[in-house]
Amino acid sequence: MARRSPSAALALVACAAALVIPTGFGAASPAQAAAPGDKDVTAVMFEWKFASIAKACTDTLGPAGYGYVQVSPPQEHIQGGQWWTSYQPVSYKIAGRLGDRAAFSAMVNTCHSAGVKVVADAVINHMAAGNGTGTGGSAYTKYDYPGLYSGRDLDDCRAQITNYNDRANVQNCELVGLADLDTGEDYVRGRIAGYLNDLLSLGVDGFRIDAAKHMPAGDLANIKSRLSNPNAYWKHEAIFGAGEAVSPSEYLGTGDVQEFRYGRSLKQVFLNENLAHLKNFGEGWGFMESGKSAVFVDNHDTERGGDTLNYKNGSAYTLANVFMLAWPYGSPDVHSGYEFSDHDAGPPNGGQVNACYSDGWKCQHDWREISSMVGLRNAARGQAVTNWWDDGGDRIAFGRGTKAYVAINHEGSAFTRTFQTSLPAGDYCDVQSGNGVSVNGSGQFTATVPAGTAVALHANARTCSGGGGSSPDPGPGDGSSGASFGVDATTQPGQNIHVTGDQGALGDWNPATAPKLDPAAYPVWKLDVDLPAGTTFAYKYVRKDGSGNVTWESGANRTATVPASGKVTLTADVWRG
Repeated sequence: MARRSPSAALALVACAAALVIPTGFGAASPAQAAAPGDKDVTAVMFEWKFASIAKACTDTLGPAGYGYVQVSPPQEHIQGGQWWTSYQPVSYKIAGRLGDRAAFSAMVNTCHSAGVKVVADAVINHMAAGNGTGTGGSAYTKYDYPGLYSGRDLDDCRAQITNYNDRANVQNCELVGLADLDTGEDYVRGRIAGYLNDLLSLGVDGFRIDAAKHMPAGDLANIKSRLSNPNAYWKHEAIFGAGEAVSPSEYLGTGDVQEFRYGRSLKQVFLNENLAHLKNFGEGWGFMESGKSAVFVDNHDTERGGDTLNYKNGSAYTLANVFMLAWPYGSPDVHSGYEFSDHDAGPPNGGQVNACYSDGWKCQHDWREISSMVGLRNAARGQAVTNWWDDGGDRIAFGRGTKAYVAINHEGSAFTRTFQTSLPAGDYCDVQSGNGVSVNGSGQFTATVPAGTAVALHANARTCSGGGGSSPDPGPGDGSSGASFGVDATTQPGQNIHVTGDQGALGDWNPATAPKLDPAAYPVWKLDVDLPAGTTFAYKYVRKDGSGNVTWESGANRTATVPASGKVTLTADVWRG
């Protein structure tokens, strides 16, 4: 991505604005804004409307233990349905596709009430290409944005970037044809700082600096010094490119820097190598120092560009997120976006999320396998890796001191093992499956890990029926009773698997109201359903397509009984054709 040739196609303008964006300057003085506190996981709600984010903060992000939510650029931008229109600013008014100023302010306040801080994606390297009227009604032409910037405020190089080995070309010329702001100019610095201060006045806690590589690090330091809170969290988008003139480490003096090699390497390991190689993942691989690195399995650019894993990789993607959240390197971003086949396609419903797992919204932040690991990461903070084990292939396990332990099976078959941990003896909840696990006085437990799954224990989830420490258990052990469904079922594009049965929560045998299962670990589809303790129920799986056609699995009705506490585990079901 960092070395990708600029395209004349406007569709790639945004791609580059989020993708071709590496870093820039100098000595690594102490970062002023490493993610603070004991909750360093950010949910990146890509192209979600602000009102939908507010609801997610209350319903899922806060309870799961996320420390931050990152929102897509809030400023006025060019019109159009494509996602990348958000990355072509027209003005600094909060008047984009995702909501107006009132909606943005309400979202920040709601998220803060849920204990979640807000990071805004800040597009300050450039302005829009072309001519027209923005989403907030502002007229503009390239190099003239009335009341904000005119031609004298743009860099003199009016050509596209062509040479990433030339610092001046990278930082003065135009990223895929976008009008490049002269951030060395005092007036420009003041206007950018004014925009960021406006967001801070609404309660924003920090910024992701889009296209940081295309601005000198000294310019960004000057802009940050003008903020009402100069210590606001900053996360620079700075893509590493071997041999390039601008290095991501140049930006470490003013905040965290996104370590793009992290996600690229996880894809290489999960698809082409062995998980055993991850034993020293991080600085041992030549990455930037952990305390100043922001990491991710995928983001909106890389999932489309193919240089990282994405949701289409099934259990490899899910397990990579499990590993990231369990492994003590960097501050993790969990990408939460939507399905795509057209790389330019904008968000479903214009960014309105009516429900997760519908209308194409993937909601990765709420996948049980991922959200349950946020609580584990919070519990394990400050604990080193202990008790590493691997089989030389794609099965690994490791602890986080006395606070947590994780086993990951990326092979095609289940395995059973007695694991050695440093956990205190007692009962724990495997937050991945919802099953109870007992650790003996020697720190050992025995478990079977199915193919493409993980086992995860931590100190704040001691039982699957609730309780267990100062932090709520975000996984299945939250005190509710019911059933954990999991069926191995192959589908064609456009098809989904639902479960129905003789309970209202299962649609009362009506496929139209049958809850949809989550394909995060495809071909295994999963869903937790709340049912009263002691309930005996019948159920079956159905396959539905976008036209409403329904195919029932064959055979007799399946039956199960909810235990007195916790959930009945039905994760070994296989579709009956």
